[in-house]
Amino acid sequence: MNTSSSSPSVERATAGAVSGSSLNGHLKLRCTVRADGTPFISQQSFRAPIHLSKSHVDHGHLVQSIVNPTAGFFDGDRLEAFVEVGAGAKLVLSTPSASRVYRTRSGQAARNQQTFHVGENAAFEWIPEPFIPHAGACYVQQTTISVHPSASLLFFDWIAPGRVAMGEIFAYKQLRWELDLRLGETLLARERYDLCPGGLSLEALRVKFPAAHYLSVYAAGEMTRQWPSERLDALNSEDTYLGHGPLTGGVQVIRALCRDSLAARRLLEALRPMLYDAAGLKPPSVGRLFL
Repeated sequence: MNTSSSSPSVERATAGAVSGSSLNGHLKLRCTVRADGTPFISQQSFRAPIHLSKSHVDHGHLVQSIVNPTAGFFDGDRLEAFVEVGAGAKLVLSTPSASRVYRTRSGQAARNQQTFHVGENAAFEWIPEPFIPHAGACYVQQTTISVHPSASLLFFDWIAPGRVAMGEIFAYKQLRWELDLRLGETLLARERYDLCPGGLSLEALRVKFPAAHYLSVYAAGEMTRQWPSERLDALNSEDTYLGHGPLTGGVQVIRALCRDSLAARRLLEALRPMLYDAAGLKPPSVGRLFL
């Protein structure tokens, strides 16, 4: 049974969706497989600032884009997302454009709480466009990823320093980034970034490049069985500073600092097909140039 944003139950829920000038949005998405093995969206519910575009199947994966039809996140906005990939299903989630958070007017933070559950023998990829915090922005993102030991994962994050063309380089008020990754019942990774201009928290990003873009990748399961260590090392250049290493359970992590957005784009365009190729797979098209 599919439940969309036009269903009566969701319409009733919108009664408390707007508070003053803030939005309280949600996304609930479940991907499962039909009898013939084709993945499909078996349950969906969403509310602004989230909208789902039409999905398509490519190389055995269901590719679904998440769209923010508003300008972006404003102070006080709340988004709760829960995505489940059922046993045997393969899902790629993408955003077709950058995510933005604007200057806080009230001092409140915009908050995004997202949970991803990847079931037995399932595969999940999260491949968003960059996150761009504007000057004076305050934002908290909390991510929980739960992966079955038999499942596969490819999880990208891309954080920009701000609107560089406008002179807004690390000019946001606060950026709080939290992530927990579990393989089965084991907590493998816990990240806590609290980035505030004027303090020491940004020095690790600035030390290599004054306006560094930060890329992070977690890979597990089928995506790591033939890990391309030498090819990854070769991606280092005067514009890219990249490192990678293993975690427990065969999980791999990649971290990269890039000189600017062009270097970050080039790295992503090289990195994603490289990881799929090393796993002996074809990368599903997400409908973006070179991706």
